[in-house]
Amino acid sequence: MTPKRAKTELGEAHVFLTGATGFVGQAVLERLLSSHPGTTISLLVRTKGSAGGDDRLRNLLRKPVFRAWREQVGEEGVEAAACDRIRIVEGGLGSVPPLPDDIDVVIHSASTVSFDPPIDQAFDTNVGGAVRLYEALRASGSTPHVVHVSTCYVGGLRKGVVPEARLEHAIDWRAEYAAATSARERIELLSRHPDKLREFMDRARAEHGKEGPQAVARASEEARIEWVTKALVDAGRTRAESLGWTDVYTLTKAFAERAAEELWAGTGGSLSVVRPAIIESALRHPFPGWIDGFKVADPLILAYGRGLLPEFPGLPDSVLDLIPVDYVVNAILAAAANPPKTEPEYFHVSSGASNPLPFHRMFENVHAYFTANPMPSPRGGEVRVPTWRFPGGRKVERALARSRTRLERRERWLNRMPSTARTRARLAELGTKRSDLETLENFAELYRAYVQTEIIFDDANTRALHAAIPTRLQTDRGFDLAAIDWEDYLQKVHFPAITTLTRAFARRPEGSPSPEGRPAVELPERTDVVAVFDLEGTVVDTNLVKQYLWVRSSGWGWAAWPASVVAILTRLPAYLRAERRDRGEFIRTFLRRYEGMSQARLERTVDGGYADTMLGRTATAALERAAAHRAAGHRTVLVTGSIGTLAEPVAAAFDEVVAGAMHVRDGQLTGYLARPPLVDEARANWLRQYAERGGYDLSASYGYGDSHADLVWLELLGHPHAVNPDHRLAREAGRRRWRIETWKPGSRAANRALMASSTAASASAPAHEEGADGG
Repeated sequence: MTPKRAKTELGEAHVFLTGATGFVGQAVLERLLSSHPGTTISLLVRTKGSAGGDDRLRNLLRKPVFRAWREQVGEEGVEAAACDRIRIVEGGLGSVPPLPDDIDVVIHSASTVSFDPPIDQAFDTNVGGAVRLYEALRASGSTPHVVHVSTCYVGGLRKGVVPEARLEHAIDWRAEYAAATSARERIELLSRHPDKLREFMDRARAEHGKEGPQAVARASEEARIEWVTKALVDAGRTRAESLGWTDVYTLTKAFAERAAEELWAGTGGSLSVVRPAIIESALRHPFPGWIDGFKVADPLILAYGRGLLPEFPGLPDSVLDLIPVDYVVNAILAAAANPPKTEPEYFHVSSGASNPLPFHRMFENVHAYFTANPMPSPRGGEVRVPTWRFPGGRKVERALARSRTRLERRERWLNRMPSTARTRARLAELGTKRSDLETLENFAELYRAYVQTEIIFDDANTRALHAAIPTRLQTDRGFDLAAIDWEDYLQKVHFPAITTLTRAFARRPEGSPSPEGRPAVELPERTDVVAVFDLEGTVVDTNLVKQYLWVRSSGWGWAAWPASVVAILTRLPAYLRAERRDRGEFIRTFLRRYEGMSQARLERTVDGGYADTMLGRTATAALERAAAHRAAGHRTVLVTGSIGTLAEPVAAAFDEVVAGAMHVRDGQLTGYLARPPLVDEARANWLRQYAERGGYDLSASYGYGDSHADLVWLELLGHPHAVNPDHRLAREAGRRRWRIETWKPGSRAANRALMASSTAASASAPAHEEGADGG
């Protein structure tokens, strides 16, 4: 029972605080330092990398929440507090170290704050952490008053008024804890079943086969790990719903309360349970609008401001139970200063009973704010926020499903189209729409329990505790929930606070470009830089099939063209299968078409009509870029998975050509390569060795490629460029913010002039055939 006149001071109490680096924990620590100067504070702090507990404390005390206190006491006062008032207990809830034997108050605020973590992580942090903490307290000999910070939503799925009392359920939380912590082992075993592994490998080959076997193996293992994580998240969500809770977060917080009741209060300890609702930015202390990152409601608010939520499955009369963080801190410290006489006490720090904020009223405030303060649109101009009509959850979900079907249909169609700047732009736009749709789907799933709730949390105990605070201190130390003016708080405090956290409100630099079409930067003059150019599809608009047809038409006349085309079409299905499986396999398979061809005749053909054709399909921009690299002192290397003879027409533009060599017998090509083709991972390994032997700095070097198969070597370089990229490389380049360029064939005359100047600049650059000396 709360006393008629509540204490507000903690005097010289020794306070042990968990979760001090979290949102609520930071605010509690600041209040103890600024308003309770006689207290000694022990913090449970994990080491992080090379940073010990003292280092983390000093970093923590530099955060904005402590700014006013730091200004008040000065740097000497801060250092004195760090040395004399604050004690570091190095450790975490995963392994609680021995605790001091003179603790007077424990404030346990640490927990996972994700709604949907894997089931084992949620149980280990929220339930296991509480168990280990209370066992360590018992072992220490301390007899403190414990304030266990929980959440209003521990009651699970229900309707009506929820009392401030012990939860009514008979679930064996110990059995659930044991099952949850063993879930990872079971699911890990399932993920390694041969059928599952084949599923992961098949998907990895389809998406990454061109990059090489190690890329496939990495992608397969990443898919397995992702599957395990999703299965554990689903296990947590499903188990929570099956027991009557909204999610695994609220389920484990309920079990943590039971652990506190049984392991601490049940053995004679003093216990208060403080259950905040949805905690948001400060109303007054340490300053209006203080917040540490986005909280529960904020992603939803900002997504609306960005125009991503045309409709939402909320109930207009559902109460959105917000509470400023300083009210929560004041309630925690008031509970800490006023321990119960016998049985545990429970406090709902919530607004729904005394000062309800219906969802439709929240929407009206958000709409008004972003209408008056619109966010800038990525396409220019400002975002016009939609008007919600609250059609109901089922209609919204059906609309989302239709949107996903239309989007996936358009993506499939565009992925079948040739990769051009236009199709890449449209696919990038669809990618943005997919991301926005997934955001809406995730929000609809995540927030359903909070925007469709019909729960009201009774706050009689909390109101009584506030009323017992001396009137002169209530403004600073109290938590009068009925006194909050929601319009004033939302429009003038909270919305401005969270919008300053997002870059969307920051002024964009002039002409902030997308990766596609950004202007080229000036090349630095260095001699330890290599610039690697892929031949087919990058420097020259060609591929192995086109090259072969050029050879046949130039060396054997146009009469040979129809027969060559028919022969290739006959084998086309086999070539496509080989290309999908492995780029190297395709090269080997196709180059067999040169079997029996005279080497001398091939060389004459390349010097003649083949060269004319190739120069007509060569990108002038590629030759100019190679010349610019040469002028900057960079080593320029042209690389092809084909044979070096076919690269001769453009060889002089580069310092070196690295290519394959075909075996020759009695002057005739056998159709067999002397060594495996230099593609995907083989090219990446060659590049590492080339840089090591030549003393080149890959982090400062440049690469130009067009295919997803080039990804594995492009990512080794500090300046990768996706040139005329296929859809997969374009998608990855956009994600990584690589430069994307479109190089088109120039005129034969212009390219001849560039080649002539290249030849004059460096006498000759014969093809370096990789098979000749190992490359």
